[in-house]
Amino acid sequence: MINNKEKYTQLIKAESKRLGFLSCGISKAGFLEEEAPRLESWLNKNQHGQMAYMENHFDKRLNPTLLVEDAKSVISLLLNYYPSEEQNSDSYKISKYAYGQDYHFVIKEKLTELLSTIQTEIGEVSGRAFVDSAPVLDKAWAAKSGLGWIGKNSNLITQKTGSFYFIAELIVDLELEYDYATTHHCGTCTACIDACPTEAIVAPYVVDGSKCISYFTIELKDNLPQEMKGKFNDWMFGCDVCQDVCPWNRFSKPHNEPLFHPNSEVLSFTKKDWEEITEDTFKKVFANSAVKRTKIKGLQRNIDFLKK
Repeated sequence: MINNKEKYTQLIKAESKRLGFLSCGISKAGFLEEEAPRLESWLNKNQHGQMAYMENHFDKRLNPTLLVEDAKSVISLLLNYYPSEEQNSDSYKISKYAYGQDYHFVIKEKLTELLSTIQTEIGEVSGRAFVDSAPVLDKAWAAKSGLGWIGKNSNLITQKTGSFYFIAELIVDLELEYDYATTHHCGTCTACIDACPTEAIVAPYVVDGSKCISYFTIELKDNLPQEMKGKFNDWMFGCDVCQDVCPWNRFSKPHNEPLFHPNSEVLSFTKKDWEEITEDTFKKVFANSAVKRTKIKGLQRNIDFLKK
């Protein structure tokens, strides 16, 4: 006979599939013992650069029961963003995740609907949705729930679909059936380490965030360091190099989320177009995009830095 935990788990996984998520895994909420010393070491070495927010809420990052009272389960979800088309070859580059609408809003809406279905079908369940917006170690939870393994580039990787997807969570006070971590499949491969233009992957599984092109082009508010001149490989917002070279990403399949389809200018613009971009065009092209975070001044700073 099917028990409630099994029934609820099946309901949640079926609903996540209906909402378009690539996969869903569930872990028992609790303290992340293995991650605690790693996070502490990373912060102590200042590998978070000027991302001061990473120093906040240390305990909450490691323990979801401090984020959701009486939390029992962490539901991890993946949403594919791999595009069917890429930018013009004569262009400054934008990370693939930012081609379409801002993923925070797209995923938050899906998570709200998932939680609403849980509450309608199961009853009084308290929970919170997290999309890269609170102190949650999303990759650790996704790996713990069997959705993939954390690769040498510190991204979550799956054998069937690579790593071009977003990770999000619902933390709920409902007991469910729990999944198990999967095995690692990076082997002796060092493609990501060898290809990183700024040598930000300082050891297998350790990324010095303060050396990463994504950090420089998005997070850093100061002037870009001159010693990095010529090392950005034309990336003006984010960087996909360590994912592009990963052998597992040959299995990436294009997403089917209409809101992630890019504005035509994102694909067709040449370097000259980007160099001449106006405030009006910026607002039009990136109206609902994650690129808005840099504002036009930040994008222009990055483009100026890339000009030969």
